[in-house]
Amino acid sequence: MSTPEEQPNPEDALARARARAARPEMAAALEEDQEPEPDEPLGWQPIWKRPRKPKSKAAKKAELRKQRKRLQEAGKRRLAAAQSRRPRSRQSRIGNAAARRDARALSRVRHSTAWLW
Repeated sequence: MSTPEEQPNPEDALARARARAARPEMAAALEEDQEPEPDEPLGWQPIWKRPRKPKSKAAKKAELRKQRKRLQEAGKRRLAAAQSRRPRSRQSRIGNAAARRDARALSRVRHSTAWLW
């Protein structure tokens, strides 16, 4: 006498047979969904998956005009910022240069291998 686990359940066998028969239909449905129709309106998609719409010449020129204006204004701001800084007085420039020279001379003496007697 066989145990109940060994006997095949007719309902399970029927369900497996139905699933096997439905596989090609499911595969076709999946493939169909992967490639949308060109006329069909698309739902939300990330920007890198959206089809590219070529810009008109007028739109390109308008974009370039805006970009050029933005860059020119930035250049003007930069120039104004540079000119608004007050020049240093001559005295401070001379003092700084002399200090740099002194520091350089001291550094040379410090790093030289000559003995000072």
